[in-house]
Amino acid sequence: MSEVMEKLNRKNRGLEKLNPIKVVQFGEGNFLRAFVDYAFQRLNNEVDFNAGIAMVQPLAGGMVNMINEQDGLYTLFMNGIKKGEKIQDIQLITNVVKGINPYTDFADYLALAKEEELQFIVSNTTEAGIEFVGTDTPDMQPPASFPAKLTLLLHERFKHFNGDASKAVTIIPCELIDYNSEALKKCILQYCDLWNLDAAFKKWVSEDCTYHSTLVDRIVPGYPRAEIEEYNSKLDYQDNLIVAAEPFFLWAIEGGEDLKAKLPFHKTDLNVKIVDDIRPFKMIKVRILNGAHTAMVPVSLLYGNKLVMETVNGGFTGPFVDNVISEISETLPMDKNEITAYAEEVMDRFKNPFIKHALADIALNSISKFKVRVLPSLLGYYNNTKTLPVSLTFSLACLIQFYKGIWNNEALPVKDTPELVEAFKKAWELGSLESVVSTVLANTDFWDEDLNKVDGLSQALVLALNEIEANGIEQGYINFSQKN
Repeated sequence: MSEVMEKLNRKNRGLEKLNPIKVVQFGEGNFLRAFVDYAFQRLNNEVDFNAGIAMVQPLAGGMVNMINEQDGLYTLFMNGIKKGEKIQDIQLITNVVKGINPYTDFADYLALAKEEELQFIVSNTTEAGIEFVGTDTPDMQPPASFPAKLTLLLHERFKHFNGDASKAVTIIPCELIDYNSEALKKCILQYCDLWNLDAAFKKWVSEDCTYHSTLVDRIVPGYPRAEIEEYNSKLDYQDNLIVAAEPFFLWAIEGGEDLKAKLPFHKTDLNVKIVDDIRPFKMIKVRILNGAHTAMVPVSLLYGNKLVMETVNGGFTGPFVDNVISEISETLPMDKNEITAYAEEVMDRFKNPFIKHALADIALNSISKFKVRVLPSLLGYYNNTKTLPVSLTFSLACLIQFYKGIWNNEALPVKDTPELVEAFKKAWELGSLESVVSTVLANTDFWDEDLNKVDGLSQALVLALNEIEANGIEQGYINFSQKN
């Protein structure tokens, strides 16, 4: 069938008119195409935003050639569950004007600085992308690091428009690090100093350009290789750049009224929040989405499940996850209606049949994940109520059991540092559950504090572990719940 279908390009689709370049995007991978480019497409469609995007390939190896072969066009499939119903939305994304590889076309890259209507720089160059590389020089074509490449582009724009403040840009990084815009701005200013760039440029880039930290939230599996025939059957053209994503979308951006005027997402129903402080949005995501993921893993693996979807649909493990999220929600200092709505969406996301998320994969480095994602909720619940949260405490007991490495005479998928695995091995060799628990809780390398100081926690964990060993996960949890 694919041999007779026409290729996806602008001429074949009647889309030869291009929008002016308003966005330069560093990164051409699945996430940006399913998230940022989709968001700007919504603005174009719904408020006549008229924004074209130029994609810059941040590494020497990338997808720009494939993107240019299709004139920037590709299909986005959004597959998932909404209030129990399977949904699928298919959209042709048309706002990518060109892709540029600065490693082969450096002059074309610098020419982007002269675009009259350029307003926004967006990026997702992975967590390692925002870094200062002291060996980068301004005569490199291009420098190695993303911030160095961006500094050259901004300097070129500053020179071309003679330092015009109205030609300064709005910089919105999407890398998953804390305070991503502050980190990027710091790197740019370091290059200003390292390269002895003039003071007027440093002032322009520091004061006229604006920087906005973000939180992005959408699961993007990417190219649906295993199901590609099924996806192709829904199109009447040949697309080599199909990208699959879940329907859920949240983009929280730090900014004020000026940014809202520049990016009128409030005129759409897309879930973009331009707010003074993104930290509450980060907290709700890390605590509920990531926290529930981490808390369910040891319980569900010991119970015998393999997948997240299997866990949340299970007769025992599904209600357990509900209880975990309920306990976490009690600790969040946010609007309760917003928390409830987010929690319901998280459960829909966990149930998404299009995303097969293995528990064993999430189990990687579970102790450090539990410390960051779950422990604050457990301690917050205790501090608020002076009682221990039953489900979160039981999850911690299962985590200790999981790190024993053996359950029902079968090896468990424990994946962590050799030092941590060895520490658990020695703890379990102590014999009594009281000794195991007190040793694990006292290990400040695990938790950054001695958890034996939390009143009643060690006794509760010993009780839970006794129940688990005597009665298994489900009955053990029931008995533990009744005794607490």
